[in-house]
Amino acid sequence: MSTHYETLPHAETYREAFAVDPPEALGERHLWPRKPGFFIVHATTAAAISQPTVAKATTDVETHALADAPTEAPESNTERVLIPAQWGLVPHWVKSASDAKLRAPKLVNAKSDTASTGTAFRDAWLGGQRCIVPMAAFYEDDLRSGKAVPTRIARVDGKPMGVAGLWARWQGSDGEVIVSYCLLTVNANNHALLHRYGQPGSEKSMPAILNEGAYDAWLTARPEKAKEFMRQYAANWLLANPVEKKSDKVPKGLLG
Repeated sequence: MSTHYETLPHAETYREAFAVDPPEALGERHLWPRKPGFFIVHATTAAAISQPTVAKATTDVETHALADAPTEAPESNTERVLIPAQWGLVPHWVKSASDAKLRAPKLVNAKSDTASTGTAFRDAWLGGQRCIVPMAAFYEDDLRSGKAVPTRIARVDGKPMGVAGLWARWQGSDGEVIVSYCLLTVNANNHALLHRYGQPGSEKSMPAILNEGAYDAWLTARPEKAKEFMRQYAANWLLANPVEKKSDKVPKGLLG
């Protein structure tokens, strides 16, 4: 289960691949739990995040609209917005900022088969708080040699990935606000590539990478339809490369 991924290296890629305005600053290239990253939602959702007093009304309107609209055919003029946020979900019911800091690193990933029932992610899933997380690559440890070898996994064609995620907005009693998100994962025990990574004997998983044509449908799908998007990404569309460390470049004769 990945706890490290790469954000997009070029501002224009956000517009070209996801039809969103790029951020003013790209931020950190390598993202770890509790670091600031970005997620994508529709403009109406972005407004609800920034103005929580109208969030419920907006959700009610969208729910009625979605009930009459086919999931497979979202409106073509739907605008997407890039939201800066912390990687590591902070549920709305967390009592304090200190508690949020403790929980967030453990809530960077949500298993898609239990997201609708797990305490930490249930409200976000059932509330339709879905997002897309843009990334260039994610990292997994290859432990087959007995030593952890960080491995970079990206698309074969070099294009960015849009990973399905959930978002949350937390506000403390003192007014502090934390907007956060997590990645959704799918089981990868039988995946031709990803089954190699992670702890031996443990359940294998991979981010739920969305097909480009499904972005708007994912954001607008009703909760009971959302799990239809939780699928493995084809192994032949992914490329895995071990990450070379500086120490690997030092000739053995110069060590110790």
